[in-house]
This record gives sequence, structure tokens and C-alpha cells, in this order.
Amino acid sequence: MPTRPRVFVSYSHDDEDHKTLVRRFAEFLHRHIGLEVHLDQWADGARVDWSRWALRQLKAADYTLAIASPMYRRRTDGEESPHVGRGAQFEGAVLRDQVTADIDEYTARILPIVLPGRAIDEIPQFLNPYSTTRFVVRQFQVGDSGVQSLVRAIARRPEHPRPDEDPAVFAGGGYTPAPRRRKLLLTTELTPVSKGPDVRLAAASIDGTHHGHSITYRCSMFCGEPRGVVEYDLGRKYRKFESAAGVLDDAADAGQTGHFEVFLDGVPQPSVTVRLGAPAQFDVDVSEVLRLRLVAYRPDTIGSPLLAGARIAGGLSNGLPELGWGNPSLST
Repeated sequence: MPTRPRVFVSYSHDDEDHKTLVRRFAEFLHRHIGLEVHLDQWADGARVDWSRWALRQLKAADYTLAIASPMYRRRTDGEESPHVGRGAQFEGAVLRDQVTADIDEYTARILPIVLPGRAIDEIPQFLNPYSTTRFVVRQFQVGDSGVQSLVRAIARRPEHPRPDEDPAVFAGGGYTPAPRRRKLLLTTELTPVSKGPDVRLAAASIDGTHHGHSITYRCSMFCGEPRGVVEYDLGRKYRKFESAAGVLDDAADAGQTGHFEVFLDGVPQPSVTVRLGAPAQFDVDVSEVLRLRLVAYRPDTIGSPLLAGARIAGGLSNGLPELGWGNPSLST
């Protein structure tokens, strides 16, 4: 005897008319489509532990038919009162867990069904009614387009199969796939070849945006060097360098001005000047570049430690920079 696909009908008892419609559909699938259908209305001849029964059916089924209705959507999406429609709520919890455990497997095995008189909007949200396949059944007939689509989904056979033979020789001649572009965070992709004493790899907030993988230049009392410099070996492997550049949002001196410079193999690129709340964006072609040098500084920073100490004693500012490269990245 040939093996038949086993299906479980998951639905809610919206009203007697809906229960009758679901039962008629199950009978049609049994008599005319040849499915092994499991339906609660056929299993109530004795006292039953319904949650255990439903769990067993959901685990054993090759496919679960999720019958759309207003109450089914509300209950399986977890939007119903906990004391109403417990059976459908329990099944919905199991189905959501299955989808979460293996989204590809259970997207193929949980089949949303829209019966006559029902609507796509009544499919549960967790089954993605508009972005995934659904089966709209208008008549309980073998030739109905929704029924045919359902049978194909269960049989895993497309309506128009791909040709068996190998494709012909490509008419355009030789073909080389275009390289895939990747965007990588500079601070996690590469280790600096060198960096100044006050340069840190840290998180930074610039103009209200948090950048978790940034480069900051910040001094305490006085700067070890008047410019914050960091250098990377790109190895001629990357296509583009991108980064935000600005005064850090938590800067103690809100009136400071910062300057940012990029050098490619020693060649300076256009620099930018920034202020608090007015950052800049770098977008630099680094194709065939070996060395990337990033420089940030504040023009009025006191470079001499002796002079800086004297100014501190006199209560004067040393023009301490509080600057950052926000999430600098490299594209391949």
C-alpha cells in the first residue's frame, strides 16, 4: 500500500459554521486527495488529553495545515486572553517554536490555508501571510488552483520543473562572476601598524549616533603628541574607506574645532574641519593602497608638556582634543 503524506489540521473553533467548513475540507482531502488527515473532530470519541494529543500530532505530521480565521490569527499570534481558545493558543505556541527552531524547514511544512469565505489577513502574522506562499482554496475540487498548489507543495514538485539536461553553452562567451562586495569594520578587521599614545580603539558617540567600533583621540591634562595618528597596512586588498569624523558628543569643551586628514601611501587626501554637532563623512577610494594613515588634531592644542604644565598651573586651557573616527570601515 503506498505511503500517504500525514497532515494535521490546526484551526480554531470560531463558530459551528467554521467547524463544519474545516471538517468538509478535511473530508475532501481524505477522499479525493489521498492524504492521511488528522482532525480533532474525528478524535473526540473518548476522554482526551487535548494538549498531549495536539503536541503528538504536530510532531508526527509531515505537514501542518494552518486554517486562517480571525480567532485563529489572534490566538496563535498570542493576542488573545490566556483563558480563551486555549487549544489554538497551545498549537500556536508550538508552531512558533518550530518556526524559530528551523525557519526554512517549517516554512515549507506549515501551510497556511484560506478556505472559502476567509481572507489572507486572517493568516497568523508569524506565518508571514504576504511574503510567503499561501493556499487560497475557492472550491473543494481537485481542479481548484489553490488545491493544486497545495498538492504540489506537499509533493515538493514545482508546476514547471527545471529542464533535466545541462544548460547550453553561454551565448556571451567566457564569464567571470563579479566579486562580491563586503564592508568590514577597520578596527576589527586590522591591527594598527602604529598609533599615537592618546589614540584609543573604543566606542564613540558623534552627533547623536553611537559608533561601537571607533578610533578616538583624547588627552588628559596634556597630550603625549599634538596629533592623534594611527596607521594601517591595507595590503592593496580593499576598495573603499568610509568613516564619520567629528567632535565627541561628551566633549568637555563644546567649542573646540577638529581637523581630520587621510593619507594614502603618504599622499594627503582632502581634509575636513568639524565642530560639535557638525561632523563630516569620509568616502575614499583605497584601491591598490598599501598604507592608510589617519590623523586627527585640534589646532590650538599645546604640544609642549612643560608649557602645558605651566598653563594648567595658571588655570589656562591646553586645547585638549576630544575627537573620533566613527566606525571606520573598509569595503572589498
